[in-house]
This record gives sequence, C-alpha cells and structure tokens, in this order.
Amino acid sequence: QVQLVESGGGLVQAGGSLRLSCTASGRTFRTYFMAWFRQAPGKEREFVAGIARSGGTTYYADSLKGRFTISRDNARSTMYLQMNNLQPEDTAVYYCAARPVSTYDTTMEQAHYYDDWGQGTQVTVSS
Repeated sequence: QVQLVESGGGLVQAGGSLRLSCTASGRTFRTYFMAWFRQAPGKEREFVAGIARSGGTTYYADSLKGRFTISRDNARSTMYLQMNNLQPEDTAVYYCAARPVSTYDTTMEQAHYYDDWGQGTQVTVSS
C-alpha cells in the first residue's frame, strides 16, 4: 500500500495553467503505475492521464491530449500533472491513484481497479 498526497490545485481563469503534484510515501513508488482522475459535481470519476513505472510511456484521455502533460520523478516519489489552457469544464476535484502493476491495459483507465488514492485537490476554472 502507498499513501498519496495531492497539492497544487486552486482557482484559475480560463486559459490559465496549473501544475498538480502527487507525493507518495515509502520507497516503492517506482513499482506503481500512476494515474490522475478527476470528478466534477454530479459526475462519475473519470480518467485523465496515466504513466508507466519508468515514466517512459504516458496515456491520456482523448479529450485532454495536447493540453495536459503527466510526468513523474521516481527519485522524489512524485507525479505531476501540468494543465494548460484550462477551461471551465476542467473544474473538478483531481485525484492521484496508484496500482502495483507494470503492464498497461484498458483497466488502467477505470477508477474501480485502483486501491490507493489521494484525498484530492480542487481545481476551479472561472470563465
């Protein structure tokens, strides 16, 4: 099990940028596939982006490609989400999640397959 803490959320105007961080406890961070999800009020939690254990391969929700960038620093046990050109529809609570698997499959984009979650960080984009 790994403990996750997100930070970096806040209020930003449309067109602005934010960088979220997710810091993990323990020394096993590098053994986890990591992902970002988000949940807007009244909606289901949805996949945003995922990153392989080495950081060499990344995955994105089709609608977010080109605006969001996921990365990780295994030496710092930290994952990042750079969000550019934010829009009001990006308003949500953003969560990081971890799975101790190495091979990507489509279950990586489904929230109920993850056991370890952070507490979430609120991102609000004003128009």
